[in-house]
Amino acid sequence: MGAELSKTSTMDETSDEPPTSAVLLDNCHFSQVIFNNVDKFYVPGGDITCYYTLTQNIVPRGKDWVGIFRVGWKTTREYYTFMWAPLPSDARSDTAVKQQIQFKGSLCLSEAYYLPKDDEYYQFCYVDQDGVVRGASVPFQFRAETEDDILVVTTQGEVEEIELQNKNLHKENEELKASCASLKKQNIDLQKELNKMQELQNSLESLRSNTEKLELELNSLKKENKQLKELDDCREAELHQLKEQIQDVTSDKERLETRLKTALDHMDQLQSQVLNYEKEMENLSLMDRDKTEQLESLKEENRQLRAIGTQQQQNQDLMKELEEQKRLFQILQAKKNEANEENQKQREDELLRHLAQAEEVSSFSVASQAQAPIPSPEVGGLLFGNPYSAAGAKLGAGAADLVSIRKCPMCDEVFPEDSETSQYEAHVQSHLLECPLCNEAFEKSNKQVFDDHIFCHRLE
Repeated sequence: MGAELSKTSTMDETSDEPPTSAVLLDNCHFSQVIFNNVDKFYVPGGDITCYYTLTQNIVPRGKDWVGIFRVGWKTTREYYTFMWAPLPSDARSDTAVKQQIQFKGSLCLSEAYYLPKDDEYYQFCYVDQDGVVRGASVPFQFRAETEDDILVVTTQGEVEEIELQNKNLHKENEELKASCASLKKQNIDLQKELNKMQELQNSLESLRSNTEKLELELNSLKKENKQLKELDDCREAELHQLKEQIQDVTSDKERLETRLKTALDHMDQLQSQVLNYEKEMENLSLMDRDKTEQLESLKEENRQLRAIGTQQQQNQDLMKELEEQKRLFQILQAKKNEANEENQKQREDELLRHLAQAEEVSSFSVASQAQAPIPSPEVGGLLFGNPYSAAGAKLGAGAADLVSIRKCPMCDEVFPEDSETSQYEAHVQSHLLECPLCNEAFEKSNKQVFDDHIFCHRLE
């Protein structure tokens, strides 16, 4: 009860209480701090120096502390008194560092720590700022020193009593030695257990680290699973939209197939019509070719008829001139009859000769379609001259005019010899229609043939 009161008073008087926790022994690391030179007992009321070594397995921090615990403690809250652990001057973590702390046995102005005064067993413990024990010492006691060096004079009875007490003390000492050996063995077993616990703690920390990693991975997987679910929902919505679109496309496809079938049927009809049109065009082409041949034949016949008509017209002109010459001849004949009778016979002979020549020239013009100039007879001894000489000259001039005359084969328009050839060709070209694709010429009077020809080019 006194120890509890002392602990309570010490904690109440401390300005800064150490960090404690309900960490059990299974979670402690007793081998990271090793306590050295721990005595079997300490004198109550005196100062106690605690020696310890920080191994490379611990990183000291500012809130680490060393406490005195009664053997049998369960948590770090059960400390009797404590001191803050100083930070080592050598901050290297790869070497062991020796440290020491002094517990004051009496009350002073700067520190208010009381040491236990009972005969229970205590031990030092190094606790980090997280409340985890990093090292523990062997047990020790708080008791007074024995006065072996003092000479005491006693009586025989007192000697016997002292010897009896010594025997009892020796017996108690043996018992204490046995108990100490047992405690040492327990301490060794405890150290082994602590080492095992340290290994288990390391394994536990590794498991904790793996557990944290697994938790992080699990959280990441959960988050990824959530994202995948959201993505799956989006995909389902997109799939639903795609299904609707596919239905719409299928409907459109059916409509288009129906329209395509109708269009194909219509195309078949059109192709059939085109075939019929092609056959008709072939027939029209044949008819056009026949018409063209007929037209060429008619043109040739027309040209021949025009030539014959021209010759007939010339013959008629010649006959008219001949009739005029005959009339003139009759007039001249009457005048001749009034001439001298002595020259009548000669004139008659000459006139008959010239008349025969004129008839011969007329018959020759009708047969050969060309008129040769009639040679002028020599005039000899006539009073009024030879009238047939003038008629022959006119006939020769008419034949020469026939050769030099240019007549349009379409409209029979006559162009004189002195007119330009380009004027004549332009006039003839004005009666024609020329195809812009093959340069074939057609008469304007046959425009239907020209239109059929252009239509054939369009079908190609």
